[in-house]
Amino acid sequence: MGTFCSVIKFENLQELKRLCHWGPIIALGVIAICSTMAMIDSVLWYWPLHTTGGSVNFIMLINWTVMILYNYFNAMFVGPGFVPLGWKPEISQDTMYLQYCKVCQAYKAPRSHHCRKCNRCVMKMDHHCPWINNCCGYQNHASFTLFLLLAPLGCIHAAFIFVMTMYTQLYHRLSFGWNTVKIDMSAARRDPLPIVPFGLAAFATTLFALGLALGTTIAVGMLFFIQMKIILRNKTSIESWIEEKAKDRIQYYQLDEVFVFPYDMGSRWRNFKQVFTWSGVPEGDGLEWPVREGCHQYSLTIEQLKQKADKRVRSVRYKVIEDYSGACCPLNKGIKTFFTSPCTEEPRIQLQKGEFILATRGLRYWLYGDKILDDSFIEGVLV
Repeated sequence: MGTFCSVIKFENLQELKRLCHWGPIIALGVIAICSTMAMIDSVLWYWPLHTTGGSVNFIMLINWTVMILYNYFNAMFVGPGFVPLGWKPEISQDTMYLQYCKVCQAYKAPRSHHCRKCNRCVMKMDHHCPWINNCCGYQNHASFTLFLLLAPLGCIHAAFIFVMTMYTQLYHRLSFGWNTVKIDMSAARRDPLPIVPFGLAAFATTLFALGLALGTTIAVGMLFFIQMKIILRNKTSIESWIEEKAKDRIQYYQLDEVFVFPYDMGSRWRNFKQVFTWSGVPEGDGLEWPVREGCHQYSLTIEQLKQKADKRVRSVRYKVIEDYSGACCPLNKGIKTFFTSPCTEEPRIQLQKGEFILATRGLRYWLYGDKILDDSFIEGVLV
């Protein structure tokens, strides 16, 4: 009940502005189209409500829609939880293990990272999701993952309705009466026939909704499996990247050490319970975390400090030889560069010929790094 109240009682009316973004507009548009068309097809053309199966089918469609929207708005408006402004550890000596955020005027708690979009340090930050226009983190990780599970399930149900609607209606119009082999269509027959005819516009709309449902099932389903993979290891997407860099750092310098991820409880079930609880409230306070034996609270933050120092040593310095406007998908840089643009809201850095950049990692046609400007760095994505 507490979680539900937090959805309808917005901490700040400014949170409503999160809806005014291309991500939520597209996501809610897809949900509205698929849900509405599935209900219309069920009521008018496929499975009449005067049968038990039709009633159960319709109730299930409503149930999918309500649960999807509930978890979607939970993930959006409850938010990930932010590190309190001015936060510092209770033991002053522990500050040596932590990074300081100049924007929040606070130390970054273990597992927290600063989000440029939210302009706050986010507890257990996984990523900033444009579809909910908010970060996925400590407080909303469970709701976000449930949304990723329920959306494909609801779309599979809707896709079945769309396919059967088009099949039964096309069968009646194209095959019934002159086909030599009669197929039993008693489940789809109506007496009397529906008032609204299934015309070309209805067929086109249903086909369009089917495409959206199938696309959503594949795309969101893949995201669900990725999230479950890291949840069962009690990691976030950022922490998986930190772990990879840790192993790479040890191998590069041939160090006699082994990096052990401190928050993996050693059991998938125990890791699962760190995110999903019966109360809906995740374990812990978002600032301190249980760690496995042999590790301590700041094992990961110490590794981050090592990587930050190593970043300046191992980063590659490049000189810009061609101007770049900072466009998200630049057409003038070639077709391959256009179509391989990173799917991220990281800012693109505008570059001019003769400037210098410090690349920290890269794809085939894009680089992540910093622009060197007056001995300071502007972080972002480079073409």
